[in-house]
Amino acid sequence: MELLTTTIRNEADVVTVRQRARQLAAMLGFDTQDQTRISTAVSEVARNAQAYAGGGKARFGLNLDGEHPLFSVEISDQGPGIPNLQSILDGQYVSSTGMGIGLMGVRRLMDDFAIDTGPKGTKLRLVKHLPRHVRPPSPREIGALVGRLAQESGPRIEDELYQQNQEILRNLEELRRRQEDLRSLNAELEETNRGVVALYAELEDKAEQLRRAHELKTRFMSHIGHEFRTPVNAILALARMLLDRMDGPLTEEQERQVGFIQKAAGDLGGLVDDLLDLARVEAGKTPLEIAPVAIEELFGTLRGIIKPLLRGDAVALHVDPAPPGLEMTTDESKLSQILRNFLSNAVKFTEKGEIRLSLSLDGGQVIFTVRDSGIGIPEENLETVFEEFSQVRNPLQRQAKGTGLGLSLSRKLAALLGGEVWAESRLGEGSAFHLRLPLHHPSIPPVQAEEEEETHPAVPAPALDEAPILIVDDDPAARYVLRQILLAENRVVAEAGSADEAREWLDQRPPCLIFLDLVMGTGIDGFQFLAELKRNAATAAIPVIVCTSQSLDDSDLQRLTAATAILPKKDVRRDTVAGLLQTIFPKGAAS
Repeated sequence: MELLTTTIRNEADVVTVRQRARQLAAMLGFDTQDQTRISTAVSEVARNAQAYAGGGKARFGLNLDGEHPLFSVEISDQGPGIPNLQSILDGQYVSSTGMGIGLMGVRRLMDDFAIDTGPKGTKLRLVKHLPRHVRPPSPREIGALVGRLAQESGPRIEDELYQQNQEILRNLEELRRRQEDLRSLNAELEETNRGVVALYAELEDKAEQLRRAHELKTRFMSHIGHEFRTPVNAILALARMLLDRMDGPLTEEQERQVGFIQKAAGDLGGLVDDLLDLARVEAGKTPLEIAPVAIEELFGTLRGIIKPLLRGDAVALHVDPAPPGLEMTTDESKLSQILRNFLSNAVKFTEKGEIRLSLSLDGGQVIFTVRDSGIGIPEENLETVFEEFSQVRNPLQRQAKGTGLGLSLSRKLAALLGGEVWAESRLGEGSAFHLRLPLHHPSIPPVQAEEEEETHPAVPAPALDEAPILIVDDDPAARYVLRQILLAENRVVAEAGSADEAREWLDQRPPCLIFLDLVMGTGIDGFQFLAELKRNAATAAIPVIVCTSQSLDDSDLQRLTAATAILPKKDVRRDTVAGLLQTIFPKGAAS
């Protein structure tokens, strides 16, 4: 709908077009800022038409048909057109006369901008959306609007200049106000930034404190675990000696008492092992032994371990057959540890029904599942059970004690093997624990370079019957257990509580075999003493069995390559010691 047409012939007409644009904008409900924007854009285009094309026409229109009513101004001329239009619109044109430079500003002031130019003239269409909060005028109101404008006389230039000055003053005031707002905002942002910087500093400090606390916790668990493991292993070894009747028979009541001692020490040993495993995983010191694993054999081993733990005939253990010949490349001991944790938990919390171990293949992934018909886990606790020392309260807990470390350790071990664990359960309907692992572990185990063997003069080790077996350990209980086992095997035994004492024995009467602890209270440790023995030509040929409670990582094992064997103190039993003696001295052991 056309509202008004104005001819542009001279500067006075440019002023008229500017005034009409502002008046129409005001009548259509535009605010003062938009009125200034519209009148400025229209006067700029009108002045270009008058200056470069000798004149033209300005048509003001209103479109009420669309979703958003539009106020439009079309200015046309019959001039030579605008050269370099695209470079002007791209902001790349440099003009010595100023021609076309205003078009960039016009486009920013209006909501829509269209231009058609050529040798026969130029037509520009400027569009501004009516304010959303303003009701569009009716046809009668539009007629009255146009009528009022037709009755008005043309504006005087000085009046329009005054009006422009007022607009400039208003814009300056608005600019000043916005600058004040900007300064205030900048000050507020600066204050906020200081607060954010302080907060980040505090968060970094807290993160560092947490890191240190975590590191201290890991070191504490590792240290205290080792300190616990030594006496626990001694208790277990002494209990086994008593139950094996190495020092004479036991009464029925004594056997029961020793059994309780052995059970309590075994439970404590399991807790210590979990703590040490957890500490080593968190410290990144858990070695991986990647090798082929026959799943069928692994399932058979697990069946043999778990079946004795079942409560009579009330719970049945089912191990689904693995695909024939299926092999994984992973760490078998850690895979077995995760599945044992799943199965032992199922045994603890299943009073009747069944426990099932199964396996499925998913591309290059293997999914192990342990499903039971036990008490189940509330949905809100499915993640909680994987947290350290976390247990879900249930009456069965009074019968099945635990540390709350098994599932947490299982999740960490699974991540170490490149997999994940998760649980599904409904309260009262049983649980299913899943382990997903790659069929082949993504890492390649490091190939250890073989060390060149040191050459020593051939010094034969003393015969078993001619020399004692030397026990080097600072723990009297550990020495006592080994001494009693060796005496029961009819061996001659010598003891040393430190490396210094051991050197005295070596000078007086060289042993045929040395049992060596790694952690000793005074002097050098077992690692250093082993290296010293192998450097010395007089002692290099003496077999050394490392007997330790310490958890050994790859670097530890590398330092112990010269040892004949490594015997964990928890495995110190008469049969294991006798087996080692048979291996090292087959003729002497047989005598």
